Amino acid sequence: MKTGFGIVGCGMIAKFHSLAIADIPDAQLVACFDCAAPRAEALAAEFGGTAYDNLDAMLARDDLHIVTICTPSGAHMEPGLSAAAAGKHVIVEKPLDVTLERCNAMIDACNKAGVKLATIFPSRFHRSSQLMKAAIESGRFGKLALGDAYVKWFRTQEYYDSGAWRGTWKLDGGGALMNQAIHSVDLLLWLMGPAVEVMAHTATLAHERIEVEDVATATVKFANGALGVIEATTAGFPGSLKKIELTGSHGTAILEEEDIIKWDFAEVLPDDERLRAEMQGRTKTGGGAADPSAIGHHAHAELFRDFLGAINENRAPAIDGVEGRRSVELILAIYESARTGQKVVLGG
Repeated sequence: MKTGFGIVGCGMIAKFHSLAIADIPDAQLVACFDCAAPRAEALAAEFGGTAYDNLDAMLARDDLHIVTICTPSGAHMEPGLSAAAAGKHVIVEKPLDVTLERCNAMIDACNKAGVKLATIFPSRFHRSSQLMKAAIESGRFGKLALGDAYVKWFRTQEYYDSGAWRGTWKLDGGGALMNQAIHSVDLLLWLMGPAVEVMAHTATLAHERIEVEDVATATVKFANGALGVIEATTAGFPGSLKKIELTGSHGTAILEEEDIIKWDFAEVLPDDERLRAEMQGRTKTGGGAADPSAIGHHAHAELFRDFLGAINENRAPAIDGVEGRRSVELILAIYESARTGQKVVLGG
C-alpha cells in the first residue's frame, strides 16, 4: 500500500510538494485542504486526490498518513497541532513557525502524539551541500575561521502586494531573513554548528506597505569560535544565486546554489579535480533569486524519502522539529539585536 500524503494550504509551494510526492513510487497524494475551496480543487485536479475545505474531514481519512503544511509561515502551528492530534506525521514548509513558542508547541505536540515532524530545508539534500559537510567533518578545512551566507535576491512591490499576509510580522514572521534567506541560515548552521552571539542591523529600503525588513546584515559568533556574516535582501535587482562561503586554516570552499565554485585545500586529494568539474553547472533554475517559482523539487523529494525512511525505521528525520527551530531562533536573535542595537547571546 502506498503512503498517503495530504497537503494543507494549496498555494504556489504546494505544487512543489505535489511534484515531489509524485516522484516517489510508494507515495501518493490522497487529499488537499484549503480554506478557499477553488484552490484545493485546482490542486486536486492537477495532481490527484480529494479536495477539502474542512481540515477535520481530511484528517479523518484512514489512508492519510502524512500531512505537509504549506500555509503562510505564521499559520503553521494550528494545522500542525491538528494533524498530530489526529495521529498523522507532519512535514512543515519553512520556517517551522515564526516564534519559538509556536515551534515548541508543534514539537511537543508531535512528541506527545508519537508522530514524526520534519521541516522543509531542501538545500541540505543537494550533493554539493553534503560534500561541504563531509569536508568539514573530515577536517579538510583545518580550523574553521569564517562561515558566511549571502542571499541577494529581488522581489517586486507587486510580490508583496499579492497577498495580505506578505510582509507582515504575524504571518510572514519577518522579511528577507525569515522568508527568503532562512534556507541559507539553516544551511550555515548545519555546516558551522550552533551560533552563540549575534550583532545585526535591518532596514526597509526599497519596498512600501510592508512591516518587515528587505535588507539585513548580521555578524555571528559560532560555538566553535569561528565568526561569520549573514547578508540578506529582497532589494537586490536582478537577484543573485544564494551563496555560502567557508574558510579555514587549511581550505576554502564556496557554494553557489547547487554549484561548488571554489574547492581549494592545502591537502590535495585525488578526487578534487574531478569534483570541481562535476559540481559546476548543476543549478538548473533561478534558485528563487528573482522568481519564487523558479526552483526545483528534486531535493524536496529527497527530503520526503528521508521522512518515509524515518517512519519505517523509527528514527528521527534528518531535519526534525528541533533542527527546524534552530534557524528561527537565530533569525529572531538577529531581529532582537537590530531592534535594540545590542549583542544578543543565544542558548541562554
